[in-house]
Amino acid sequence: MPVVLTASGFAASPELRAGLTQLNNDHAVELSWADEERLGTMIGEAFLAAHEGMEDALLIAFDQNADYDSPNFLWFRERHARFVYVDRIVTSATARGNGLGRALYAMLFEAARAAGYDRIVCEVNSDPPNPASDAFHAALGFVKVGEALLANGKTVTYLSCPLA
Repeated sequence: MPVVLTASGFAASPELRAGLTQLNNDHAVELSWADEERLGTMIGEAFLAAHEGMEDALLIAFDQNADYDSPNFLWFRERHARFVYVDRIVTSATARGNGLGRALYAMLFEAARAAGYDRIVCEVNSDPPNPASDAFHAALGFVKVGEALLANGKTVTYLSCPLA
């Protein structure tokens, strides 16, 4: 079962910091690289951050009020007054297939509904492609709402999932 992750909890555990930073950076192509300080800042700014184990799975999501400069987050902010944006969700290769991603999303959907949000948004790389993430998000009810070519050369597909 996922556990809510706070900035103080992240800061207090060297093992957790190392494990989740390694998990993130093992998937930097899909997520973007971050050191422990950057992850700690993101966790502190998050609407919800949650994890499973020391290095099995991680989710970090922001609402529209976050102090965050990601071009993908800003794309949604320009188009929606209120939303929860999934900046990163990742499961380690050894933990895949155990439902951790679905459990993290279930926790996020519940928290977002309780806070009165009506949509969860995210982006998935389309170049380089990420077919596993495409299929995962489609199965959860996400639909395409846009695309962008980013300054770093990645092409992304923007997705939204209503919480009705």
